[in-house]
Amino acid sequence: MPGRAYPGHMSDLSKLPARKDGATLVVVESPRGSLVKLKYAPDLGAFTLSRPLSLGLTYPFDWGFVPSTRGPDGDPVDALVVWDVPSFPGVVLACRLIGVVAVEQKKRDGKGRQRNDRVLAVPEDAPRETPRKAQDLPGRVRDEICQFFIASTALEGKEARILGIEGPEVAEELVRASLKEARGEAA
Repeated sequence: MPGRAYPGHMSDLSKLPARKDGATLVVVESPRGSLVKLKYAPDLGAFTLSRPLSLGLTYPFDWGFVPSTRGPDGDPVDALVVWDVPSFPGVVLACRLIGVVAVEQKKRDGKGRQRNDRVLAVPEDAPRETPRKAQDLPGRVRDEICQFFIASTALEGKEARILGIEGPEVAEELVRASLKEARGEAA
């Protein structure tokens, strides 16, 4: 039965808290190096194939979502965890937000455009040095992340546009607003 945990059955990862001990939690869907986009399906308690990436593309970093949030597109807030190793689907990483890639794309119904921003995060306990804010990433890395988001959606009809990269304060506000949205409160 959906929503009920059985021994060996994964609990609903989308309902985990967004924050724990001051960190923002990120559920990894597609790890760094993945050739496919995986999507967590709460009704199944499992990861499903969303789509293969275009030829030649792989996820540059771990990709997932912040649980218990709902962004303007109706999905949990997307997150890219910028670090130097891959994890696995279903791993929950305690992270520090370092920024936001502001993205605008066509709505699912094709009528108009909507925001679908992606937070950038780093693991709280990463053993190697991590940036404090998105602007600390080398310019080439920031450009490549933006180009990945454009290229990975190019054949999906989303017509994504990058509006810019903002710092950790904007990422924190996005998560706060999406928590209110998920609870049905005015943001």
